[in-house]
Amino acid sequence: MQLTVWTYEGPPHVGAMRVATAMEGLHYVLHAPQGDTYADLLFTMIERRAKRPPVTYTTFQARDLGGDTAELFKSAVRDAYERFKPEAMIVGASCTAELIQDDPGGLGRSLGLPVPIIPLELPSYQKKENWGAAETFYQIVRAIAGARAPAAGAERTARPADRRPRCNILGPTALGFRHRDDIAEVTRLLAQLGIDIHVTAPWGARPSDIAALGDADFNVVLYPEIASPAAQWLKKAFGQPATTTVPIGVSATREFIAEVAALAGVDAAPLLDWEQSRLPWYSRSVDSTYLTGKRAFIFGDATHVLAAARIASRELGFAVVGLGSYTREYARELREAARLLGVDALITDDYLEVEARIAELQPELVLGTQMERHIAKRLGIPCAVISAPVHVQDFPARYSPQMGFEGANVIFDTWVHPLMMGLEEHLLTMFRDDHEFHDEAGPSHLDKRKSAAADESRSAPLPIVWAADAERELRKVPFFVRGKARRNTETFAQTQGLTQITVETLYDAKAHFAR
Repeated sequence: MQLTVWTYEGPPHVGAMRVATAMEGLHYVLHAPQGDTYADLLFTMIERRAKRPPVTYTTFQARDLGGDTAELFKSAVRDAYERFKPEAMIVGASCTAELIQDDPGGLGRSLGLPVPIIPLELPSYQKKENWGAAETFYQIVRAIAGARAPAAGAERTARPADRRPRCNILGPTALGFRHRDDIAEVTRLLAQLGIDIHVTAPWGARPSDIAALGDADFNVVLYPEIASPAAQWLKKAFGQPATTTVPIGVSATREFIAEVAALAGVDAAPLLDWEQSRLPWYSRSVDSTYLTGKRAFIFGDATHVLAAARIASRELGFAVVGLGSYTREYARELREAARLLGVDALITDDYLEVEARIAELQPELVLGTQMERHIAKRLGIPCAVISAPVHVQDFPARYSPQMGFEGANVIFDTWVHPLMMGLEEHLLTMFRDDHEFHDEAGPSHLDKRKSAAADESRSAPLPIVWAADAERELRKVPFFVRGKARRNTETFAQTQGLTQITVETLYDAKAHFAR
């Protein structure tokens, strides 16, 4: 387990919290010491949920280690059941409590409560948050839906001719990147195809809904990192096929519609013929020439990175100069995508490695997590957030999906606007010598207060002038430290009483500040 200032994923029991918090009628009892009890902060402050997450901690302290911590856990389970009356409970241990080896599953079952007690074995020192969410969802589905699974070898009953096709949507959880809005967008697409939603899980599902998952005709897997293990088990147990295309981007949405239509036996043509996204139109317009060839670096979870690489390279005409992910379980798929783009995949959970790669590649746009947002800000590069981990500003109150045709519109705005703002700054730099734009310019002719400002400007010292050869030499300095080099050189020139900076001045300043 690595201690770090920042981390892309929490321990696996945080993934279990995300599943429990997304569901209704389920309660999570976590054997954890004082100090590991931060679920409220994650969900009520970052995601801004209106109610507490359904998590109860044993919250043992150092003095309890000399006593019976197992009895403390049993009391916590019993009290949680009496207070919340859930339909099912999941029990497990945090990374610290895992060392005590109290066996939460066995202790929970020994209480004889009238609801399913589902044990979670989440190795905190080998696995992380997304794996924990996937394992938790899989265990819940297997424990609750498994009781209704048909006998091995039994043929699946055909859908009645008078019933519309129906599917389950699998994968969305609490604290997920735009999961709430993705559900709404995908549900709308499926409704336009004449397909009913049977169960959405974990988001909004109750244990009784989980029990009925096998009654759907097929499964829609929105987030493979979380839903794939459960979808694979449902295919084996109930014979339910599952989608493999994640509908992020225009082309992927069209492929998703065709795939779903084939599984449901419906006609996809009417929906495919109705183009609802402005992204393809812009990519064909004359204005898009500013975007063509922009160098982009992409990092995040596997689902969003793979989708972003496809959109950037195929739909917006960016040059993807690097991509990577902290999701090690999908390293093979990521490396294959990187190979097709002619770049090396960066598979790491160390943000310092990511920062070093961005500084090395010098992209014009970073697509990443909140970590990359901070990195890009320090390096002066435009950035758009495309993946968790995210902060409160990435849980907007407005409708802001990533999936479907409307999601493509949101992505277009999110990615293009930082570049356009960069263009605005570039234009200001180009016209810095214009009397309206340069830093030492007097006030605008529209400014009614110009006389006072003009008097002030007349008393100001003359600006320092850079010789042409010094400007050319400065451009050889890497862009992310060029501003600092310029400021240091000008400060040095002022202390020396110089009004013009030459190449010699530039090197003298470098030697001065390197002492």
